[in-house]
Amino acid sequence: MSSLALSLVLLSACFHSIWNFLLKGSTNREVFTWWMLISISVLLIPLGVIMFLQEPFSLIGLLFILGTITLHILYYILLARGYSKADLSIVYPIARGMSPILVPIMGVFVLDEGVSFIGLIGISIIILGIGFVYWWGRIKEIINNPLQFLREPGLRYAVGTGIIIAIYSIWDKVGVSHMNPVMYMYSMTLGTAISMFPIVLRLHGLQSIQAEWKLNRIRILGAGTFDFLSYVLILTALTFSPISYIAPAREIGIVLGVLLGSILLKEPFGKGRILGSSMIVLGITLVTLAN
Repeated sequence: MSSLALSLVLLSACFHSIWNFLLKGSTNREVFTWWMLISISVLLIPLGVIMFLQEPFSLIGLLFILGTITLHILYYILLARGYSKADLSIVYPIARGMSPILVPIMGVFVLDEGVSFIGLIGISIIILGIGFVYWWGRIKEIINNPLQFLREPGLRYAVGTGIIIAIYSIWDKVGVSHMNPVMYMYSMTLGTAISMFPIVLRLHGLQSIQAEWKLNRIRILGAGTFDFLSYVLILTALTFSPISYIAPAREIGIVLGVLLGSILLKEPFGKGRILGSSMIVLGITLVTLAN
């Protein structure tokens, strides 16, 4: 991975963990997510119009946009519900941790990308570190009642979110080869915001939608900005670097997410999360040296 790609990925990871922290601190997380998408869509309308006039959609580009809109509707709903049921420092590592497990495999078999031996070791260390972040201190519980964790709503939503992340990472890797990454991201954001409105209105009602904006509009605008910038940076990096390296390296955000949850939200933080975070950093270092 080049130094430019690494810089884009690490900055994206920081932005991503920050908007997840803002989402976790909201009142109605599904409504907050919709406001986050609609606000950034409205603010960037001039940019969207200019980009569309310069480079109209191709048919294949439009098909990829429709696909990523569908995937991101599922992503935002599952993520919001996960944060409604469990801590940031639990949901975030699991949701983000599924990607390093699934994406390299999908990158090899779907996109015909290669992973070097050092890259494979780095990816394995990242995965192991993620395990330490979440499972430390709970091994006895897992052995005694392994199915109990599958019954935890927060865990189920986090795993579902992670699977969707892995799928849209592959989908968008191909999608940005057919159009400008910024235009791709803006189209996805606008399309997802419009498509989610009937869902949010039906589930929560107009009064809840209005109340969330009045209470958290500053957080909404901040989260929307960080979300947009985070994924634009990733999509840009995907145009010149293999997804098998980008997806795992991006998970440095797990460390920041755990710290934000532990320090600012007063969530549990112990030796396992310190060790796991250190292993993630080591794994990322190996991945960056792999190419």
